[in-house]
Amino acid sequence: MPAYKNKENGSWYVVTQYTDWTGSRKPKCKRGFSTKREAQEWEQKFQQQSAGDLDMSFEAFCEIYTKDLKARLKESTWQTKENIIQKKLLPYFGKRKICEITTKDVIAWQNEMLAYRDKNHKPYSQTYLKTLHNQLSAIFNHAVRFYDLHANPAAKAGNMGNEERKEMLFWTKEEYLKFSEEMMDKPVSYYAFQMLYWTGIREGELLALTPADFDFEHGTVKISKTYQRLKGKDIITSPKTKKSNRTIQMPDFLCTEMNEFFGMQHGLKKKDRIFTVTKHYLHHEMDRGAKAAGVKRIRIHDLRHPYVKPTTKNL
Repeated sequence: MPAYKNKENGSWYVVTQYTDWTGSRKPKCKRGFSTKREAQEWEQKFQQQSAGDLDMSFEAFCEIYTKDLKARLKESTWQTKENIIQKKLLPYFGKRKICEITTKDVIAWQNEMLAYRDKNHKPYSQTYLKTLHNQLSAIFNHAVRFYDLHANPAAKAGNMGNEERKEMLFWTKEEYLKFSEEMMDKPVSYYAFQMLYWTGIREGELLALTPADFDFEHGTVKISKTYQRLKGKDIITSPKTKKSNRTIQMPDFLCTEMNEFFGMQHGLKKKDRIFTVTKHYLHHEMDRGAKAAGVKRIRIHDLRHPYVKPTTKNL
C-alpha cells in the first residue's frame, strides 16, 4: 500500500482509488499522517470499508453503520445511539475484528454491564440494559443484512434486562385544580400546565408551540412539531410519530386564557415560540407546585392520561 512523504512538512499522505455506488472508480487522497504506518493503516481501513470487507474492526464497521443510518434518523434518536456506541460498545469491542466477535464475547460484555454499580451502588436499570443490548444487536444485524456477516452473536447470546412498565399515576380534576392555583404566581408556568393538562400534548410539543398554531375562531391548536435542546442548540423537528400531527379542540375557557397570555407577551410574533422555558424548568415547577398543593408528585407525561383529553381530530 503506497504512502508518500510530504517533503515540505514531513507528514505522510495516501493516494488510492475506490469504486463508488455507481460502479465508477474514484481517486481518494488523505493527508496529515504523522507516520508512514498510520497512513498505511488508514488506507487499509478505507479499502475494507469501501469494499464491505468484514475483516475490519468493530470500530471501523460502526463508522459504516453511522454513514448508513445517521441521515435517516432524528438527531435526538441518533445522539442516543451514538452515546451508547461510544461509551458502552467501542471500549469493549472497538479493536476486535467484527467477524471474529463471538457469542462468548457478548456474554462477557453483558456480565460487565450487569455487574456495574454507580457511586450509590445502584445498577443499570433493566430498561437501560435492554437498550444497550438492542443497540449492539442492531449493529450486528446491519452487518448480517447488508454486509454478509455470517451470524449475529448478540442474538445468540440472548437479551439482558427487560422493559420496565412504570406505574402511571394521574391527578383527579380536584388535585389538578389545587396544583394549578399554586402555579398562578408564575404566568408562564400556569399557562404551560393548563395546555399540558387540558389538551394532553407532550412536553416537546408544548415547547414548540407558536401563535400561528392557534385558531381561536375555531377553538383549535395544531400540533405539527416538537422542541428539543441538543448540544446547546434549540432544535425543532417533526413530532414523535406521523399520527402525532393533529389538531386538538380546546375548551372555550382555555382559548380565552391562551388569548390573554398572548396579550401579556409584548412583541410576540406569529412564528415565535410561546413557552421559551426548558423541560428542566417544567419538572422543577411540577415539584414546587405538587409540594405546595399537597398532592402526589406525578410525571409530566402522566398528564396525558386519557381522563383529561378532549376530542382530538387527526389531520
